[in-house]
Formats: sequence, structure tokens, C-alpha cells
Amino acid sequence: MTVHKYLPAVHIHPILLVFIAISFFTGTFVELFVILSIVLLHEFGHYTMALLYKWRIRSIMLWIFGGVMDTDEHGNRPLREEMLVTIAGPFQNIILYGIIFVVSAGEVLPPSIITMLLHYNTLILLFNLLPIWPLDGGKFLFLLLSSLLPYQKAYHSVIIVSLLACTSLLLLQLFVFPFTLSSFLLILFLLKENRMDWKQRYYVFMRFLLNRYQGSPPVKGIRSIVVPYDCTLMDVFAHFHREKRHSIYIQFPENQRKLIEENDCLQRFFYDKQYNKPIGEIARYS
Repeated sequence: MTVHKYLPAVHIHPILLVFIAISFFTGTFVELFVILSIVLLHEFGHYTMALLYKWRIRSIMLWIFGGVMDTDEHGNRPLREEMLVTIAGPFQNIILYGIIFVVSAGEVLPPSIITMLLHYNTLILLFNLLPIWPLDGGKFLFLLLSSLLPYQKAYHSVIIVSLLACTSLLLLQLFVFPFTLSSFLLILFLLKENRMDWKQRYYVFMRFLLNRYQGSPPVKGIRSIVVPYDCTLMDVFAHFHREKRHSIYIQFPENQRKLIEENDCLQRFFYDKQYNKPIGEIARYS
């Protein structure tokens, strides 16, 4: 067993390169080093917890005030497990407060560095808890919505909330708060990322469905769905919840109903490629 199996590739996002260039011209190397150290500690929390649950981790993308861990797990892990992986990042910031307190008491570092560590640790912690995707706060919101709403609706909702939050922050930055280039660029970056995620929402949902079809997602109960006979399979899939196995009842005219199971629908879609055929017609030959 080789070591590189446990070490994902670490990439630097172009937005971070911009901040490195800014620090070069403004002479703020120490601040940038402190920020990156805290970000790495934060991401190490996510990575360690994901490793404990044997997630398939592709890479880690670093950007200022945070990062994104790219995995092959897309809605096919238990909600509790995903919540623990998400919490593990901010928990590292809490641990860092304890480390800073011990270091401060021992007078190991100058007071100016201690103050800087406290400032940026608090800033990074609070920033990551904002309800913006893909920050930890956005992931918290998505997991909460996923426990209450169908997967597709939960994902759409969190992206819309994120776009509104980014737009609000951008307006506040321009007209209320003192303008800073770093904050402005960071908000623009998040706004751009969420716009891209919104455009790719169909592919995210398809990946979720494909994982249900090919894998063994966690199941904590059965949920019944009632749909009209003339709806498509995609209309049916829009009702799918995480951690639920679905029994689909097709409502025909004259109050007639027919039952079709979730796996039959997924097979008809992915294997038989019956994308636009009405569910009622599919059920007649099941």
C-alpha cells in the first residue's frame, strides 16, 4: 500500500494567485502566510474526517479564506456522515483558538502575531459559516434542506440562497462597507462559482441519480410518491429524497393506480434510455 494513495493532489485556484500577487506588491507576506496556514489546518480537518469514512478524494483546491475538497461522493453518503465531514473544518478553527491561547500564555510568539492569528482565525471561521455554497455554511444549509426536501429542490434552493447572499454582500461592499479590493474579488469569485453551479445543476442531479442506480446509497425508510400517468421519468426523479427508497404510485384516470419501484424507473432511464416516455406507458410493460 503506497503513501500517495492517501495524499490527494493540492491545487491553487487562480483567485489565490491574484492574492499572492497583491501581497507581493503590498508587502503583506506575513498576513498571507498566516491565512494560508489557517486555511490548510481547516482543510486538513475536512480531509482527515473524510479519510476516516473512506471517502474517495480526488483533490483539494485552495483559495483565499477556504478551499474545496473534490470527492467522488455525490449525495450517496449518509447525511450524518457528510455533516461530520463538514463540521470537521470549523472544528479545526476552534482547536486553533486553544493552541493560540497556550502559545500566548507561554509568550512563544510576539503579541502582534498572536493578534493576527486571532483576527484571521475568527475571520476565516465566520466567513466559512456564511450560507453560501460551497462554503461550510452553504453545505450545512444544503444538508439541512436535503433532510427535508427532495434532493433536486434542496440543491436548487441552496444555490439560489447563495446567489442572493453573494449579491447582497457585493452591494454592501460597494455602498455600505469600506471598499477593499480583496473582499470585492472574493465576493465576485463566489458569485461566479455559484452562477456556474446553477448552470450545471442538471449534471449535478444526473450524477446523484447515476450514483443511486449504480451504487448502494444509504436507506433509512421507504417514501411513497404519487405521480400522474403522463409525467416523465425526470418528473418522477424530482421527488427523490436522500436516504429514502421510493415506491412510485402512478395515478391513472378513474382513480386507478399502479405501483412501480425506484430501481425500475432508474433502469428504464439509464439502461433503456426512455427519457421522454410517459411513466404510465412505461408501467404498463413493467
